Parts: sequence; structure tokens; C-alpha cells
Amino acid sequence: MTVHSKKYKQAILYLCSKLGKEIRGKKKLAKLLYFVDFDFFEKYQKHFTGDKYKALPMGPFPVSLEKITKEMEKEKTLKIQSVKERSGYTPTEVYTCVKDPDISIFTPEEKKMLDRVAIRYGHLNGKQLEDLTHAEAPYSGTKLNEEIFYELAFYRGTDLNNGN
Repeated sequence: MTVHSKKYKQAILYLCSKLGKEIRGKKKLAKLLYFVDFDFFEKYQKHFTGDKYKALPMGPFPVSLEKITKEMEKEKTLKIQSVKERSGYTPTEVYTCVKDPDISIFTPEEKKMLDRVAIRYGHLNGKQLEDLTHAEAPYSGTKLNEEIFYELAFYRGTDLNNGN
């Protein structure tokens, strides 16, 4: 499986643009991508970003996320800031899209999936998304720090037929 870095970057920009031009928290961004990838695989048996996910303590995490977002920062398409929100807590990574996504890269099915994830999960914070992913078969059926296999998406029973 290869990472489709161009599509991956545009998916991040697309989600960011749909959510008020910023995504607050690496955890939130990671979980939104998880839902894009695993919902898409569950519905179409095809990969979206092509990234691998690991089962980390805070939930599924895309292995290439930090590399991709750093490249985007260098390309000046994404701004990443560490914001100290509360003392004693790790600063929050805030991802702000600097450029609009190139939506011509997406198939109609991919765009529909991005919209679905933005609508269904975009209003939730990282902790709420973490709790949702922890309850799902792909995460709960994988040992900590191991790769989460996409085929586990078929054990989720997600309702993918409605508009959202």
C-alpha cells in the first residue's frame, strides 16, 4: 500500500476548509482521517489516503501524518502552531489551511466521504473522537502499537447509506 501524498494533503486541506479553516489538535486531525480512510474502505473496498494506522493509547493514528503535515507547512499550504491552552497540559497543535484544497483531485465518492466525515465528526473534539474510535472493532481488535488492518472496517457496521 502506498501513501497517496497529493490526495492526502488535499484531504487535510479540504477537512480544514470545511471546519472553519482550522483543526484544533493532532488527535482530532488523526481521528478525522481515520474515519475518512476506514469509512471509505468499508463502503468501497478502496484506500483513500493509503496511510497505515497504528493502535496508539489515544486511538488510531496515521503513520505518515506528521511527515505529510510538515511537508505541507514547508509548501506553505498549512500552518501549524502550538498553542498553550491550559497550564500543565501539552500545547495543542492547531492546523490552519493557508490554501484552498484542489477538489479536482477527488472522485465524487471521495468528496462525498470527506463531506460526510466533516458533517458527522467535525464538531467533536479530540477526546470525543478518541472515545468513538476506541469503541470500534478496528481499534479494539488490535493490540497496542500494532498496525490496524483496514479489513477490520467490515466489523463496524457503519450506516453508510444515508446522506451523512
